[in-house]
Amino acid sequence: MGLLSASIWLPIAFGTLLLAVGRDQNAGVVRGIALVGAIVSFLVTIPLITGFDTGTAAMQFVEKTSWIERFNVYYHLGVDGLSVWFVLLTAFITVVVVIAAWEVITERVAQYMGAFLILSGLMVGVFSSLDGLLFYVFFEATLIPMYIIIGIWGGPNRVYAAFKFFLYTLLGSLLMLVALVYLYFKSGGSFDILAWHKLPLPLNAQTLLFFAFFAAFSVKVPMWPVHTWLPDAHVEAPTGGSVVLAAIMLKLGAYGFLRFSLPIAPDASREWDWLIITLSLVAVLYIGMVALVQQDMKKLVAYSSIAHMGFVTLGFFLFNELGVSGAIVQMISHGFVSGAMFLCIGVLYDRVHSREIASYGGVANTVPEFAAYAVLFAMANSGLPGTAGFVGEWMVILGAVQYNFWIGLLAATTLIFGAAYTLWMVKRVYFGDVANDDVRDLQDINAREFLMLAILAVAVLWMGLYPKPFTDVMQVSVTELLRHVAAPKLN
Repeated sequence: MGLLSASIWLPIAFGTLLLAVGRDQNAGVVRGIALVGAIVSFLVTIPLITGFDTGTAAMQFVEKTSWIERFNVYYHLGVDGLSVWFVLLTAFITVVVVIAAWEVITERVAQYMGAFLILSGLMVGVFSSLDGLLFYVFFEATLIPMYIIIGIWGGPNRVYAAFKFFLYTLLGSLLMLVALVYLYFKSGGSFDILAWHKLPLPLNAQTLLFFAFFAAFSVKVPMWPVHTWLPDAHVEAPTGGSVVLAAIMLKLGAYGFLRFSLPIAPDASREWDWLIITLSLVAVLYIGMVALVQQDMKKLVAYSSIAHMGFVTLGFFLFNELGVSGAIVQMISHGFVSGAMFLCIGVLYDRVHSREIASYGGVANTVPEFAAYAVLFAMANSGLPGTAGFVGEWMVILGAVQYNFWIGLLAATTLIFGAAYTLWMVKRVYFGDVANDDVRDLQDINAREFLMLAILAVAVLWMGLYPKPFTDVMQVSVTELLRHVAAPKLN
């Protein structure tokens, strides 16, 4: 078993073990096993970065063995500069989610922890698959644990939100399956994604493939106007579900653009770049204004996620290094920042049992330690220089200006909207006079909550102050991708 297989199957094995033996009567043991499983799974991913060769765009840590021999399907894994950071991010966020749920989840603890560990392994499988059918299996399988997490541990409308999440993302993926089957036959009976990158396809075929992939990945990101499932899912999901949904699952769709749409249909991608850029700018501008009027903190951060992910898809289709590298950095930083924002909302909800902004006011007066973390993450969400939230957005804005000044100008307005809705929420929730007895009776964060917020604070500041390790890993792969997309592939 190689490192990538270990990264996939260790959390799945621990999750399955919890489902098999865990009971609420021995919840303490269940939590301990879950934490050990999450930490071991994270430690296994670290050599992927420490042993990563930044000088090549080739796939590394490759594993390949026959899976379904009759149809030439392989269990084929590998990572490059475009994907390796997301393997680590997935394992890292899983550790944080297990810590966050330690005292909060008291019923069906084993099932809750097990679902997240299994989901973690499946998502790593998406980021490391180099076989088209294997990718599709992992991509679709991630829906099941998240559907269960929302449907069982969610809020009052959890069943509606879970069904909406499942149907939106499943229907979009069916067209992708058709595209994968077409590529299988077009390549002479191969599901090798890297071989698909070299196929000389005519523009009409590329266009159909582009929109088939677009149907799957745009819903997952989610892009406007197929974004409506996300606020519902976030509002109803438990805190851990919201964290994983925002930090990792949205990235599955964005990663799909990098691995499938751009390299397999490069001419169609350039032909239809105006459409993606337009939809991305709508997400940045319109969704930013929608976030301004939200009264529910979770809904506000959910809309904020849509706006930030609009930056990601914008960066991909600028076809320059600043734009694409900035978009990938934005994906990573959004994982840290959005995860931290939802955890902070969860801390307040656990104490007051309300997500309404009107239920709070003057929180910093009674829980200053927690408020310090919350305001730091809010500043990062606003794109404050020195935090992770700034780096990717700034790179994408520079790439947009390089592409077209007016597109860059429109993209830059997200910094204004982002600061407006985030600081407006911070002002009403954390500052001013103590609003009511609920706020007056708040208890500051305990050691467990301090630990999970401190881990994320270090990540947010480290990436904001020293992003070089992140950009160095992806640079050669981004350059190679852009070289590939720029070369005509028409038959």
